[in-house]
Amino acid sequence: MLDYQAITFFDLDGTLLDAKSTITPEVAEAMQKLKENNILPVIATGRTEAEIKTIMQNAGITSAVTMNGSFISVEGQEVYSVHFSTEECKKMHDHVQRQGHQLSYYNRENIWCTDHSQTMIKAYDYIHSDVPPINPYAFQDHPINMLLILSESGDEYYHENFPEFTFYRNGPYSIDTVKKGISKGAGVQRLKENLQLEHVPTFGFGDGPNDFALLEACDHKIAMGNAYDGLKDIATFITKNNTDHGIVHALKHFDLI
Repeated sequence: MLDYQAITFFDLDGTLLDAKSTITPEVAEAMQKLKENNILPVIATGRTEAEIKTIMQNAGITSAVTMNGSFISVEGQEVYSVHFSTEECKKMHDHVQRQGHQLSYYNRENIWCTDHSQTMIKAYDYIHSDVPPINPYAFQDHPINMLLILSESGDEYYHENFPEFTFYRNGPYSIDTVKKGISKGAGVQRLKENLQLEHVPTFGFGDGPNDFALLEACDHKIAMGNAYDGLKDIATFITKNNTDHGIVHALKHFDLI
């Protein structure tokens, strides 16, 4: 059993990252101090590892709960992965096309999309990422952990037609889509169980609606100063904005660094 003193889980956009979606030297230094203090830093995000390799390298973080809990790795090693079936992907593809929307397919290493629509372009520009290559039927010969619906409306339609899925609107242009029961919070529990660290205190940091499950699963719930109001309501500590040293402020408040 690993002898970690605590585990910290960080959302990315609006939390660990600055306004340009990058890791600042101050945050990188804080992550290094955490490791020196035998505390495990973990990224908890809706994105896949393929998108955040540079972020992880710049932060010095090698563990992640990605795709809202659909994939978990610790120190670079896979510990959990769940996939959509080909039939589930095909059903979603057909519904998305009928609604005039677009779809992206995610696994640990790759992202594909159905088309480069304006909404698609705006969605990836919103998180400062490249638009993925077009492959409308990537699900036919690749494992798919997460789906991303590219739309600026129509959320209720998908909730009604896919009760077997869970949806997280992560911004104005897209909706993260995962299997029922998958969440960042469930990812926290799976990581702790896999490492036999149920007794170790956990600290969750977030700012958005898809961080509710993350904070609820952690012993210490930290909302950023720029967080969604509802998230602040369940927080045990509200730190400064992500652009105003919020992460470092909170880590020092809890004597983690």
